[in-house]
Amino acid sequence: MTFRRRDVLHLAAGLAALPALNGGARADTYPSRPVHMIIGFPPGSAPDIIGRLIGQWLSDRLGQQFVIENRPGAGSNIATEAVARAEPDGYTIILDVLSNVLNVSLYEHLSFNFIKDIAAVAGVANAPYVMLVTPSLPVKTVPELIAYAKANPGKINFASGGIGTSTHIFGVLFMMMTATQLVHVPYRTNYMTDLIGGQVQMVVNPIPQSMEFVKDGRVRALAVTTPQRLAALSDLPTVNEFVPGYDAVGWYGLGAPKSTPADIVDKLNTATATALADAKFKARLADLGVEPMPKSPAEMAKFIVGEDEKWGKVIRTADIRAE
Repeated sequence: MTFRRRDVLHLAAGLAALPALNGGARADTYPSRPVHMIIGFPPGSAPDIIGRLIGQWLSDRLGQQFVIENRPGAGSNIATEAVARAEPDGYTIILDVLSNVLNVSLYEHLSFNFIKDIAAVAGVANAPYVMLVTPSLPVKTVPELIAYAKANPGKINFASGGIGTSTHIFGVLFMMMTATQLVHVPYRTNYMTDLIGGQVQMVVNPIPQSMEFVKDGRVRALAVTTPQRLAALSDLPTVNEFVPGYDAVGWYGLGAPKSTPADIVDKLNTATATALADAKFKARLADLGVEPMPKSPAEMAKFIVGEDEKWGKVIRTADIRAE
């Protein structure tokens, strides 16, 4: 059988169009099997709670199960490396947090680069912190804390969840901006008992893990770490009101291996943004002490770069190194 040149050209054009058609179909059919969401922290942790919440929403909206896999260890680096090495097909994603950015400056020899190897998918929520002191410390405001610390250098111990954690870095930023000298006491276990008992005097702590102790008077809340007051805690001032420019907020986002197709990233982003606009979902976040943080992939990528620049400077200035 002979083909006319015109027929051959038409056939070639049709074949050339097939990849584009398949690519479009991929966006329509994704996800066609369960998606694995990797979380670098243990079950019951704040990231785990947030991850399961958004994972359930995505399961309901996209029609496939989002399987939560907890892979704690090495400051979340084990989980991040697993996602960075995964196939970029949308079936392995990560709930990323501020720790992922801090690790960029804390660890010198990682086998991956979080900013380059993980594609930003969406913002999920910010995580305000609150400055707490033990009731036996004779201060009731941030200015009183600063005055007491300057009059008693080295006599206030501030707790953290370990060297290089957000609770540590946030305390260091406070010292740098107030020219105070506090003694860092890193913990591998819960430090709240020691704060209540006065063995340590201060901590910059996530709000979800703090309010029950504040409400029953076992610790004293001085201020929140957000730039503006929180609607749920409008009577509590911000550190920024007394230390202009102080802004120390954790966050949660979604990421995927680099080169994950843009249409899949956009589908995940759209579903996440829908969740963050839903009244019931927002109320659930409020119950956990966090606020929606909707961002497009481009906005989230820019946000992460800004966080790396901000906290990297603090880490390098204070010469903080991960254990």
